[in-house]
Amino acid sequence: MGDAEMPSAETAATGRKSDLGIRLVSAAVMLVLAGMALYFGGMVLDSFIVIVALIAFVEFVLLVVKATGNISFRLAGILGGAVYIFVAAGVLAQMDSPSLILTLGVVIFTDTGAYLFGRTIGGPRIAPRISPSKTWAGLFGGMVCAALWLAAWTVSLHYFGSNYTFSALIDAMWGVALSVAMIGAGLAVVAQMGDFFESWLKRKAGVKDSSRLIPGHGGVLDRVDGLLSVALAVGILSPLL
Repeated sequence: MGDAEMPSAETAATGRKSDLGIRLVSAAVMLVLAGMALYFGGMVLDSFIVIVALIAFVEFVLLVVKATGNISFRLAGILGGAVYIFVAAGVLAQMDSPSLILTLGVVIFTDTGAYLFGRTIGGPRIAPRISPSKTWAGLFGGMVCAALWLAAWTVSLHYFGSNYTFSALIDAMWGVALSVAMIGAGLAVVAQMGDFFESWLKRKAGVKDSSRLIPGHGGVLDRVDGLLSVALAVGILSPLL
């Protein structure tokens, strides 16, 4: 939003309430599309990932053009964005279904935990000039929820259906869950870094959203900013998960 004056808390709350229905419908449509792509898999899923990546890249290019005046910086930014977005998309396309669900879950639980803790606890903001809504409490909440999700998902993949006695299962779950939970907390930080990067770019470009493609949610890049960074991290850490 650049240097524009931030709306008052009352105005912002009224705006959120007024577009809540649109946001819910848009969220439902996005979930259905992503769920169908994941269900069918194969070429359908690959095509969905490519389409999302292409739209996100176009939005990224438009932001870079608005944010930069120097042609060299602009070209470097576009090239860097192409590598960042399409390498992350390639990692997602190569994941098997459990790994893809793991990655999506980390981002979803990070966002959910950050929202709940941030709204409930509030407190100091992390970087008010870049993203005024992000608080340290929200970051902690995102780390906790992502850690719980990753631990639960990994344990279920490794041990459910195995011939473990109850006590042996508890011991095995504790050992794996503790180490994997730490990775989950770290991935939550990575997701927030992806979010901050896009927020910084939008501030430089003087806009609130990457586009108006998704009613009530902004652009595609606004929805996948954390997913891109987490996908790259999961691709690197996959042997440990």
